Amino acid sequence: MSHTEDHRWDLSEDEDGYLPEWDVAFEQKMEEWAARDWQQLAFPFTVTREEDDDDAYFKEGVAKATFRLGHKMEVVGLSEEDIDRGIMVRVREKKQAGYVPMCDLEVTPKTDPNFWPVREYVVWFANRC
Repeated sequence: MSHTEDHRWDLSEDEDGYLPEWDVAFEQKMEEWAARDWQQLAFPFTVTREEDDDDAYFKEGVAKATFRLGHKMEVVGLSEEDIDRGIMVRVREKKQAGYVPMCDLEVTPKTDPNFWPVREYVVWFANRC
């Protein structure tokens, strides 16, 4: 007899096996992010902007502006959360300071201790709706 507990009663069966209901899993993750102490990130750390929903990127000269898609910058702290863009971070690039959404960033290098917390947030944020 196995001593492992069987909790399939609170899961849904589909082609991927037994998984939590989507809305239940979402609520659990939402609570986890709300409870997370983001101040525990080690500041400063280096990031690359991997996403940018601003259509101005395709206009001439914008790609050279600071804090844009593909740019490396240093995160120096957290800012307030934006209802549409999620957690905002204070960044520094070429002696200029600004704010970008954390959901647009990837920590570099991947060996940085902040890589996985930020990556989990980016993936969660992209799949939240």
